[in-house]
Amino acid sequence: MERPSPPRYLDERSGRTYPLTGRRWRGDDGAPLTVTPLPGIGRDDLDTGTRSLWRYRAALPLAVDHPVSLGEGGTPLLASSWGAVQVSFKLEWFSPTGSFKDRGTSVMISHLAGRGVTDVIEDSSGNGGASVAAYSAAAGLRAEILVPESTSEAKILQSRAYGARVRLVPGDRDATAAEAVRRSADTAYASHNWHPFFLQGVKTLAYELWEDLGFTAPDNVVTVAGAGSVVLGCDLGFSELLAAGQIRRLPRLLVAQPANCAPLHASFQAGGETPVPVDHAPTIAEGASIRRPVRLPEVLRAVRRSEGDMAAVPEADIVSAVHRLAAKGLYAEPTSATAAAAVDLFTARGVIRPGQTTVVVLTGSGLKAPAVMGRLVAEEGTEEDAEVDTEGGNGMPGQGERTGGTP
Repeated sequence: MERPSPPRYLDERSGRTYPLTGRRWRGDDGAPLTVTPLPGIGRDDLDTGTRSLWRYRAALPLAVDHPVSLGEGGTPLLASSWGAVQVSFKLEWFSPTGSFKDRGTSVMISHLAGRGVTDVIEDSSGNGGASVAAYSAAAGLRAEILVPESTSEAKILQSRAYGARVRLVPGDRDATAAEAVRRSADTAYASHNWHPFFLQGVKTLAYELWEDLGFTAPDNVVTVAGAGSVVLGCDLGFSELLAAGQIRRLPRLLVAQPANCAPLHASFQAGGETPVPVDHAPTIAEGASIRRPVRLPEVLRAVRRSEGDMAAVPEADIVSAVHRLAAKGLYAEPTSATAAAAVDLFTARGVIRPGQTTVVVLTGSGLKAPAVMGRLVAEEGTEEDAEVDTEGGNGMPGQGERTGGTP
């Protein structure tokens, strides 16, 4: 029997491949890379003695002798409902730094550390930067996080706490990314948007859902997308499970973007794989506010391959979803809540149907967005107080009034 070829980096756009060596993170022509298709694994390949995503280490393209792990993975899958449909919420904010990005970062930093890297850079003022800072600390690497000069201290506090050097870059987010690319000539670029091994970590979400559901695939996976790493990770993982004969079909990937910044949705609706002109406006779903996703064609291809769909979610619906989730005891940041809001849209279209197994990925905790969450809670409290005053009429507590106040 012919032995399979060893895995290599793959430029899906040109078909060119590169060895999995050195600090490479993109193709020679600047294209993003993934890894050549892998055969997938079955339940007998799981390292069941490990309570983290590293129980799926056999699915990775290279052996990792010393994983850099903080216990990521193994997040709860909570059965619940949303409107008239039954769903299960995958609570990725139980990750060590509070977001799903720890899956990708654990595998990416393990890969880089195993190749002798001692210094890394990342450009992110949010969850990506915090995650790289944390895992670099765990690995004993020096990390520098590049952020736009206008970034508030509150957004970079977590990265600083882990000991990373935070550098303010003049200009906007694009200028920061350009500076990171320039610096990558001398320092390993641990980019959550670019590095192929980040996606290898995120794909463990698919394996974990497969195991959570009794080694079956859900009918639908609903997630929010900015750069689309959850979409691509699920596509990789479920495609491997399909190739390994562990599932019979791919789950449909149902992808939400905030309507105020929805370039993936616009291109999907246009039917192509190239960017189309789209208006942008500020959104409370800041984590998904990415105007030029690096892997746009690949994300669209993954959605279509799964026979999935996309939705652009209005701001009011995102706000409503934050409150509805909180009423269930789920404190989700607005970016994360965008996925839940989209369930209503997909249900109205008949894309999500009663009786199906639908997983909604909640990517990050509301604790990661204290300013916007504080504003939303205060606004809700103001509305409730107005209703109470109308009911009470005389300044006394009306029926059902909360006498404890709001935070």
